[in-house]
Amino acid sequence: MRPTILLFYVLLLLGVQGALAQTTPKYSNEFLQVGVGARALSMGGSVVTSELGPFSTFWNPASLTLQGQKYGVGAMHAEYFAGIASFDAIGFTYRQDSLSGFSLGFVRLGVDDILNTTQLIDKEGNLDYSRISLFSTSDNAFFVGYGRIIPQLGLSIGGNAKIIYRHVGQFASAYGFGIDLGARKGLGKWLVAATLRDVTTTFSYWTFNSKKLEIQVGDSTFNYAPSQSVELTLPRLIAGVSRRIAVVGKVSAMAELNLEMTFDGRRHTLISSKAASIDPKLGLEVGYDGLVFLRMGVNNIQEETDFGGKKSYSFQPNLGLGVKWRGWSLDYALTNIGSVGIGQYSNIFSVGYSFDRLNLNNIF
Repeated sequence: MRPTILLFYVLLLLGVQGALAQTTPKYSNEFLQVGVGARALSMGGSVVTSELGPFSTFWNPASLTLQGQKYGVGAMHAEYFAGIASFDAIGFTYRQDSLSGFSLGFVRLGVDDILNTTQLIDKEGNLDYSRISLFSTSDNAFFVGYGRIIPQLGLSIGGNAKIIYRHVGQFASAYGFGIDLGARKGLGKWLVAATLRDVTTTFSYWTFNSKKLEIQVGDSTFNYAPSQSVELTLPRLIAGVSRRIAVVGKVSAMAELNLEMTFDGRRHTLISSKAASIDPKLGLEVGYDGLVFLRMGVNNIQEETDFGGKKSYSFQPNLGLGVKWRGWSLDYALTNIGSVGIGQYSNIFSVGYSFDRLNLNNIF
């Protein structure tokens, strides 16, 4: 009965959070919604049921119980906007026993070497380029996850605790804390799963260095800033279903559908209402003998209206390849952080390795 009680609690909490939607910004800690791992990104982020490697804690902590080997490590590096922004992630998983698993993870999205021109004009009103300096801004999150199987229900459940640190040079910084919950269950030939992110609402507390932000021109002061602020991230629910089938010989295919639901009012998604906005994502993975994989996915499906009133649909396609061999995995994705047609596509690679105690002597 405990999982049932937890489900009712989650649904009740979502209803309560809906009351905050009118006064809470829609886009908070969005760097955590980009997605981690080339496999997941090549499938359009539709992996809430099927991501089982070192990055599973970011997508669904309930999957920590399903890793085939005792230890798993993974790393990813990506660059966006022609190399202006870098996005990095690392993950570590530990399968404690047949029923439970732990994880650690770290994500960073940063921009370095930004010009600081707040002191460009001296007190006499003259331009002084020697007063220009450089600073960096980054969004960071550290994850600690745990997953466990409930044999009586044939259900896997899990949770993440995440600590968020964001900073904009010497001008501002923020600390935040949040919790994610996940569940995964097999229903015959189907897999169903769900992840509830920021279940308790993630609070980020900002502090600002007003003196660094002020601009002095003569006797006048400009660019006043507050000393502190609180940012809230409301819950979002990602539900998914997938099925794997044998195609021919050693060739198999797995298709997955995810529905990402937000509850903070209307968004520009395929299904949008005052109560909830739903963003569907589709992913397909075709594999040969568990060694080589071809992947594709579709996300950012939107309805658009031109100046003549004609409606059409746009979407973001994604492609990828993967190789697994003796515990190693190398994945590649051709994807985009935004919608099609504006931003440039990025080449993303991630690497992982899974091993158990019997293999340790062969590694070190």
